Amino acid sequence: MASSAEKTTATKIASARGKLGVMIVGMGAVATTFIAGVEAIRKGIAKPIGSLTQMGTIRLGKRTDGRSPKISKFVPLANLKDLVFTAWDIFEEDAYAAAMNAGVLEKDLLNQIKPFMRSIKPRKAVFDRNYVKLLDGKHVKKGKNKRDMAEQLRGDIRNFKKKSGADRLVMIWCASTETFTKQSAVHESLEAFERGLEENDPKIAPSMIYAYAALMEGVPFANGAPNLTVDIPVMMELSKANNAPIAGKDFKTGQTLMKTILAPGFKARMIGMSGWFSTNILGNRDGEVLEDPGSFKTKEESKLSVLDRILQPELYPDLYGNIHHKVRINYYPPRGDNKEGWDNIDIFGWLGYPMQIKVDFLCRDSILAAPIVLDLILFLDLAKRSEALRGLGVQEWLSFYLKSPMTVPGLYPEHDLFIQLMKLKNTLRHLRGEQLITHLGLEYYD
Repeated sequence: MASSAEKTTATKIASARGKLGVMIVGMGAVATTFIAGVEAIRKGIAKPIGSLTQMGTIRLGKRTDGRSPKISKFVPLANLKDLVFTAWDIFEEDAYAAAMNAGVLEKDLLNQIKPFMRSIKPRKAVFDRNYVKLLDGKHVKKGKNKRDMAEQLRGDIRNFKKKSGADRLVMIWCASTETFTKQSAVHESLEAFERGLEENDPKIAPSMIYAYAALMEGVPFANGAPNLTVDIPVMMELSKANNAPIAGKDFKTGQTLMKTILAPGFKARMIGMSGWFSTNILGNRDGEVLEDPGSFKTKEESKLSVLDRILQPELYPDLYGNIHHKVRINYYPPRGDNKEGWDNIDIFGWLGYPMQIKVDFLCRDSILAAPIVLDLILFLDLAKRSEALRGLGVQEWLSFYLKSPMTVPGLYPEHDLFIQLMKLKNTLRHLRGEQLITHLGLEYYD
């Protein structure tokens, strides 16, 4: 009896040689921590801790085969030395100044890479204060309508590719959380969306204009915020039509990361839950933006969806049918990027006896997010070069990195971190024609 699926035929994947252009929307704490980290790693100053693409391994075949190569050796990923960068931001300070202002990384580290960081100056951004009410930058594009803005972004993309010598491009949203919005008629088709661009439809958010510009240019797009952005029919249509993979949404860092680690354990042991209260304090720009109720609503929706999908109360009503789930985010400037999350979890066990778990996670938001940015960029580039993946549109196998994973319409997302990791690694095995690992293991005992 086999413990692994049958081998598949390896899919065709184009070479990873040449420069990969990384285009970042928003040059704040997450983006500058990521960019600085890549350069520090390239210079041998630091190691890529937290990055699955750089440090992770993948088991191939039976446990007794002893084959566990590094992921970066197993699939053809772009080399870090080949990454080149550009960004858009509503503030005009360069990456060094922005990183110093963010206060995530030590000055000594930043000074070792200062010339490189100084060389990255943001392009003028597409911005609408109706979507991010508590920020007001002046480094913004002007245009007669949203269609004009989109064309300016497409020009930026082509300009960057030409000037940087990049062979391939990826765009990633690292900017602020936009105010909550729902899918509407303007998002339903390319025709409706382009008409909406012409007419300055207020339901087209800045993030959607960036995504449209990227996908029209055939560039993969990742959404690191809980914004609607690419989670709408028009973007799925464009993604498939132009072989430009998409992934989203919302980087899975602090508190939600802990939920996707702990909740699967409770469910695995059939431990009941009556409540989960989460609150955190954060003092960076993200925390400031989330003071606006509209932006907080967007984030709250992303955070609240996790437990329901993992615990499946409809299947286990006695255990999870009456959970009181609360999420709070509080802006507290003295804490800066060093977020602190408190969780109170009320659980119950045998014969209904109650218990409690308390979690106090003192994390660094951008330190946790930066390796996610790197992995999403490298894996989306791999998907773009892969015959099996580039035309799929949504890359659900990347849900490992995201709070509110995208799926095809009608399919619920998988939030269990460990199932997500299995999906990711099995996708890589599939691409290379290796057996999929099921962990059945009965063949060892034949």
